[in-house]
Amino acid sequence: MKDHPPMKYRVLLLAFGLACTLIAACAPTPQLRNDRFLQDQSLLTGEPCSAPCWRGITPGETTWSDARTIVEDDRTLAGWEDDAVENTPILVSVWSQAEGDRCCQMSSQDGEIVDTLFLQLAPTMTLGEVIEVHGEPAYAVGEVLTGDQAIFDLFYPDVPMQVFVFVQGETGEITEASEVVAVAYLNQERMELALNASNLHEWTGYAAYQDYMESDFEVTPSVTLTPIPESD
Repeated sequence: MKDHPPMKYRVLLLAFGLACTLIAACAPTPQLRNDRFLQDQSLLTGEPCSAPCWRGITPGETTWSDARTIVEDDRTLAGWEDDAVENTPILVSVWSQAEGDRCCQMSSQDGEIVDTLFLQLAPTMTLGEVIEVHGEPAYAVGEVLTGDQAIFDLFYPDVPMQVFVFVQGETGEITEASEVVAVAYLNQERMELALNASNLHEWTGYAAYQDYMESDFEVTPSVTLTPIPESD
């Protein structure tokens, strides 16, 4: 796991709806638009199953053992690696596109049922295409990662999922052509926790990144998260 933070932190960030921080942590100099990430348009096509299901894995329904079998048997994927958080039942796995870069992560809080899937995607889909299929998101929040890279996290509570789109830094704009670079599928409990623990803007349509980020948050945290410390 060279150049990666402890896996326990990354899964907790994802579970709490902070996957933009997770993306930033995946490399010393993150490149969000990466053709070597997962080549997948199932968010648009609904094949072989519709969000929040991915390749037969549905957070909140699919067992960990069944999900692992699905990933390991898929010849388009490779490099399965799993881990456990010491003294907890939490399980985490990561894998990559075959002959590609590490892109994908799955977690289970109880060690039995998958409750989050996080997929970094090759930039082959646009926000406009996602909205055409799934409608407009409910909430949004952005984060600048480098001078010319920012990401906008869009929340779809009813699915439940989060869609992450690329923006050209803090001077960029969110448009229908904004590229989708990641998606997170969660069980309903994880989504509710993400909403209750986050500062969020209500989605008001396409706009400049700063138009959103300089406005007041309409949603503020109603719960406080307690970090899990690193074990020896």
